[in-house]
Amino acid sequence: MKPILLITIFLFAFSCKSEAQQTKNENSTTFEVTKTSEEWKAELSPEEYNVLRQAGTERPFSSPLNEEKRKGTFVCAACKTPLFKSEHKFDSGTGWPSFDRAIEGNVAYSTDKKIGYTRVEEHCATCGGHLGHVFDDGPTKTTGKRHCINGVALDFVPEK
Repeated sequence: MKPILLITIFLFAFSCKSEAQQTKNENSTTFEVTKTSEEWKAELSPEEYNVLRQAGTERPFSSPLNEEKRKGTFVCAACKTPLFKSEHKFDSGTGWPSFDRAIEGNVAYSTDKKIGYTRVEEHCATCGGHLGHVFDDGPTKTTGKRHCINGVALDFVPEK
């Protein structure tokens, strides 16, 4: 009886298809700006490429944009699409630039299950570059959202 039970448990454990192990990109949208990996690598720094094209994450508290307080617009570091306005930026204490809203129509969303639970992933709607994730723990006086964005995925354009 024990050998049958052990074999059953063994087969069950190795036949499970965990969503956390899937590497398929659920975001099958075609973007206005499309380039090959080689073209992106030639244009982006290694850190930008890792985040924007490979959905990496920069170290918390490493972006100079965390301290950016001037009026202006945060744009995609890859294609310069305006993504966030400075008036919607807030200090979340997480170590990444955070915003309570995106510029409507310029950010696309998909489902991310890479770490074992579901999150909402954010992409540039123009080039598909990975930006970060949006959570429901932002300022309740505004939208209640926290767009947690990798600073390396952004460039800042000061208001003139």
